[in-house]
Amino acid sequence: MRINVTKTFLPPIEEYQGYIRQIWANGQLTNQGPLLKQFEKEMKGYLGLNNFHFVVNGTMALQVALRALDITEGEVITTPFSYVATTSSLLWERVKPVYVDIDAETFCIDPNKIEAAITQNTKAILPVHVFGRPCDVESIEVIAKRYNLSVIYDAAHAVGVEYKGESLLKHGEISVTSFHATKLFHTIEGGGIIARSPDISAKVELIKRFGHNYDEHRRLGINGKASEFQAAMGLCNLKHIEDIINERKKVTELYDELLIDTVKAPKIMTEIKYNYSYYPVLFKNEATLLKVVNRLEEESIYPRRYFYPSLNKLPYLKQTQDCPISEDISKRIICLPLYVGLEEIVIRKICEVVNGSAA
Repeated sequence: MRINVTKTFLPPIEEYQGYIRQIWANGQLTNQGPLLKQFEKEMKGYLGLNNFHFVVNGTMALQVALRALDITEGEVITTPFSYVATTSSLLWERVKPVYVDIDAETFCIDPNKIEAAITQNTKAILPVHVFGRPCDVESIEVIAKRYNLSVIYDAAHAVGVEYKGESLLKHGEISVTSFHATKLFHTIEGGGIIARSPDISAKVELIKRFGHNYDEHRRLGINGKASEFQAAMGLCNLKHIEDIINERKKVTELYDELLIDTVKAPKIMTEIKYNYSYYPVLFKNEATLLKVVNRLEEESIYPRRYFYPSLNKLPYLKQTQDCPISEDISKRIICLPLYVGLEEIVIRKICEVVNGSAA
């Protein structure tokens, strides 16, 4: 049996079929249908947000966020330690990413290094809550206000994470998240956008729908609309999200118990309710990592090198910047399998291989 780094959670098929019957009954498949509106309303309630926009995927969410803040040129400060979509969304919008190295403990962007990267061309800061672990949101907010910069949080991993009793998605002018099938909460494909101000929220709503209301064309937009089928999956999975998080917590706690000191996970800030979205482990060097990965694959267990390479080293960048901490960590980190239904016997096997190969 092949064990992948994740396995998509699927709700009872009867629950999904109930929503599909509704789609068949009303005949509307997309274009802001009733299930999408219901899903947006329920997500607002679950997360305690003033607004929530459901779009076709997380990358589109980032691109719409940039447009809603009128960032179509210049520079955006971001992290090199993330999935490639964080950078590619900037490049696709003809915005230059400027990389700031990460904190060696949290793996999030180091706020102490942000100010040195600010220039007259800087438009915004785009940090990532890496593995769902929060950035230093207070320090980043202070810097952004000092230099009159927007903050867009890539919160692709952060659904269900709370900081000081509130959803982490409340921070920044805009937060975006992903509901891809690999995420702990998914809508098959999908993404979410949360805006701090009502005016920006209204812009997001227009941009994701081609920029018009019926025959009234108000601004440039794009087709970011999600379908009723995606919303149906979201409505199903929202009923199970707390159980999903609790099951993933149990897997995480067993990993914590069984793994020895040859590996470590990134630091989690205090005052956090975590969602257990990933289980990253950091090895002493890349050679050890490769040895562990090879041994796991021999047992049909497939971790992932999240995140590799460090994005400042992407081959298609016009300019490169040195980010030594990110470059080092990206060569030494993997995420182990973590999902609902991962059996204890498999977890113990994974830890046996990791401990034996990394010692």
